[in-house]
Amino acid sequence: MKSYIATLNDNDMRLSRFCEKVCPLMPKNLLYKSFRNKRIKVNGKKQDADYKIKTNDLIELYINDEFFTKENKEIKEYSNQLNIIYEDENILLVNKPQGLLCHSDNKNEDNLIDIIISYLNSKNQFSANTENTFTPALCNRIDQGTEGIVIAAKNYKALSDMNCIIRDNLISKKYICITNNAINGEYHAYLTRNKQTKKVTVTKSAINNESKNITTIFKTLQTKRDFNLVECTLITGRTHQIRAHLSYLKSPILADRKYGAPHKVLKSQMLCAYKLSFKSIPESNILSYLSGKTFILNNSFVKDFFDQLS
Repeated sequence: MKSYIATLNDNDMRLSRFCEKVCPLMPKNLLYKSFRNKRIKVNGKKQDADYKIKTNDLIELYINDEFFTKENKEIKEYSNQLNIIYEDENILLVNKPQGLLCHSDNKNEDNLIDIIISYLNSKNQFSANTENTFTPALCNRIDQGTEGIVIAAKNYKALSDMNCIIRDNLISKKYICITNNAINGEYHAYLTRNKQTKKVTVTKSAINNESKNITTIFKTLQTKRDFNLVECTLITGRTHQIRAHLSYLKSPILADRKYGAPHKVLKSQMLCAYKLSFKSIPESNILSYLSGKTFILNNSFVKDFFDQLS
């Protein structure tokens, strides 16, 4: 038997969802059998799977130990310094550098979310051993070779509400990149992803049922010799949308090896997620205070590289 005291991050979570998180190896049919056999209790009483947990509830699970997650989770310490753009009690906006993964790819490489968790742990803002189900998480992600602004949620409510903001298109994302050709205007096409090659193809019309429409706005900001600094606004947000769309339009991003513009020296595509703007967010959302706010990455490798071109 194991017992838990519900934290603020467990509040309003369905009891069945809580059990799935702390007992990830338990088959669902066995879990629901445990509910029927009164092996799952809240505050000493049997509760249904749909019960909504309240902070400080005592949750007792009379379940075999092999189904539970490991205790005493270790948090790796990192020397990496986060480039923090904005921080409050709910969220963290950081600049992810080129070459750093957003999440682990199971090769034990450094990644952004683990560095953020280490940072929050050092500030006593998160402890893996006192939280039952929640771990700080990224609300958006960008490719390993792309630099720019990434949003992390410090608590479950912030994660849920930021996901609602993104889902309801209440946030505008802008990128800058370097291309050989100047390009301006709003462009529409279809994008199809190949799950085997992890590459996407852009076409004028849909090629199968998995093809998704894309819309991107491009604006050339500056031109130097044969290079152009281009601002990209995502109207839709698909995998590799900007990279593949520009390649389709014969204006591939400089040093983008996957989509047609490799470079002898540069190892990563010259693409940066440099600007986030929040639209009008409902008052019921705990992040409504972000309404109308814009966050800009003033210093980036992409912009510095372009400025140094003669």
